[in-house]
Amino acid sequence: MSIKSAAARIFAKKIYKKTQAWATNPVATQQKVFLSLIRQAKKTKFGTDHHFDQIKTTADFAKKVPIRDYEALKLYVDRVVEGQENVLWKGKPLYFAKTSGTTSGAKYIPLTKESMPFHIEAARNAILHYIHETGKADFVDGKMIFLQGSPVLEEKNGIKLGRLSGIVAHFVPQYLQKNRMPSWETNCIEDWETKVDTIVNETFDKDMTVISGIPSWVQMYFERLYEKGGKPVGDLFKNFNLFIYGGVNYEPYRAKFENLIGRKVDSIELFPASEGFFAYQDSQKEKGMLLLLNSGIFYEFIKSDEFFTENPKRHTIAEVELGVNYVLIISTNAGLWAYNIGDTVQFTSLKPYRVIVSGRIKHYISAFGEHVIGKEVESALQEAMAATHVRVNEFTVAPQITPANGLPYHEWFIEFENEPENIAAFTTAIDRAMRKQNAYYDDLITGKVLRELVITKITKNGFQDYMKSIGKLGGQNKIPRLSNDRKIAEVLKTE
Repeated sequence: MSIKSAAARIFAKKIYKKTQAWATNPVATQQKVFLSLIRQAKKTKFGTDHHFDQIKTTADFAKKVPIRDYEALKLYVDRVVEGQENVLWKGKPLYFAKTSGTTSGAKYIPLTKESMPFHIEAARNAILHYIHETGKADFVDGKMIFLQGSPVLEEKNGIKLGRLSGIVAHFVPQYLQKNRMPSWETNCIEDWETKVDTIVNETFDKDMTVISGIPSWVQMYFERLYEKGGKPVGDLFKNFNLFIYGGVNYEPYRAKFENLIGRKVDSIELFPASEGFFAYQDSQKEKGMLLLLNSGIFYEFIKSDEFFTENPKRHTIAEVELGVNYVLIISTNAGLWAYNIGDTVQFTSLKPYRVIVSGRIKHYISAFGEHVIGKEVESALQEAMAATHVRVNEFTVAPQITPANGLPYHEWFIEFENEPENIAAFTTAIDRAMRKQNAYYDDLITGKVLRELVITKITKNGFQDYMKSIGKLGGQNKIPRLSNDRKIAEVLKTE
């Protein structure tokens, strides 16, 4: 055992105890965070506009501060971007995380001196919890790769801006710098395909022990390694035993990854976003990710089937239930207030509070009132794959409302690694799994409003070509699992 790995075990135990202190007192912890946020933002422009001086309880907050998304908060954000102080949070932010918006163009998400440390600590603590639970720490002596955006930052009115992963690259602890891959120069390459090829060349003969990134883009890295080496990734990197991921559900990729790696490896799921680091997998034995209640974020939850009603009830952590689909609403020490990030979650445990990401409130299919969410399509595909030797590279689903012949249906666009021997049986297996999960969908099939789903096969690298065509290849970009329209579908049809 090296000194470094021994120190990691000691530090992991310390962090575990610190986490337990707040995780076993969740309601009190959230109340403390809430009051601190209100107190610190009381004299900001947003705080005075919403009478923070009169807010004493979470019920007061719900009455005075409406739910907003980025577009609704943009008037305040624009003032921050212009360089004004004390608008959403005290002073000025340290950075803006720049992301693509839907209707508002580029989005500028503030990162403050109060919020930034939690982004760094959460990723570190996820690894430390893994070490504490498993006792495995030897990987800290090997090379670690984090597939991320470029760390090159721009500047806007005196505030640096860039992709979140690129900003975070500036905060890698000194003790990890020698282990970290790829090189700074390679990380700065903007073209994703060039970057991946360069990373392959840089890491090919290194002792890689930890690999991290969004599964779809790590898959591209693994495929290039396989092409170059002619053998599984696990044979190239004999000590590679930990995969860290976030952004999308790993399960649809797991079989393909195990084939590319040549064996199973442990994994840690993270739930980061530009708006905050919300949760991480704290146990290899339990389902879900530990919701971070002591990280400068106050959480509210709205049942997704009530979200679009006139005045949906906002639940605090003390009021949530297991298995219910909630829209996640956050207020943060970066100045986002009652902010809808667009993600939906379900609780898998209330002691402690653990969640899974179930989808996006804007990414759903309900063209016929079926209310299909991301978790359902992912689970249905996983169930069908588990019964066969089929592996899938990528997929997305859209409704076909006006088919040329017959009843409408859900169209599944799938890029297979290896196709099913019987595509009709595979289609039916997915459809049955969907009907078991979603009663509305089952009723529509039974009532002959919809026919069984249809699979459209996408050619090799078809999804990568699509992402390239819209300028979103690589980085933190990912294909939506669901669309309630056919914008993506029609492009894929013509590929």
